[in-house]
Amino acid sequence: MPPMASATAAVVTVFALFISATAAATVYTNHTVGGTNGWFFNATVNTSAANYSDWAANQTFNLGDYLIFNTNSNQTVIQTYNLTTYQNCSADDSDNGTFVYNSGDSRFGEALAIAVPLTIEGPNYYFSDASDGVQCQNGMAFEINVKHGLGLPPSLNQPPPPPYIEPPGPDTADSPPVTLAQPPSNAFTAQANVRQVLCCLCASLLYFRFH
Repeated sequence: MPPMASATAAVVTVFALFISATAAATVYTNHTVGGTNGWFFNATVNTSAANYSDWAANQTFNLGDYLIFNTNSNQTVIQTYNLTTYQNCSADDSDNGTFVYNSGDSRFGEALAIAVPLTIEGPNYYFSDASDGVQCQNGMAFEINVKHGLGLPPSLNQPPPPPYIEPPGPDTADSPPVTLAQPPSNAFTAQANVRQVLCCLCASLLYFRFH
């Protein structure tokens, strides 16, 4: 390959990688736990509706993302940063690193969606403590590793970050109006940086074209 063509290809490759990295770092993601299977447990056969560990292994989690649990009032969602609590499948009310999400509804089987923001970087653990931990022991549990990503958006960047967001009502469970995390204030700076890189790359291409 001629030197000019080789140099041009290298510049184009670097440009493509830069654009991909920039695009990946400018959004927050809502992760629907278990996909279309939701967050459920079949007590008749003692199995969860999905393999939640496998589901989590195929996701990338960042600060500011949300976990969306499509479930009903029979289920619970426990979030903890305590590995021992997770392994015991039991929520400890005295542990300030453990949070219990439920509908607060006494009606049996009422559909709802629970939106859980990711506000702590590192290991996060989730499970159901229903039936004295039986659901957790039979697959209703998973762990994730939350990366820094863009960092917390302004709506969640409070001292300390809020662990709990009021879930949508039962009547909106099929398509919950989840509050999307807003882009951080430096998003416009990122766009300006992209324009600067484009100018530099164009200048480089012109240089290789005439030298």
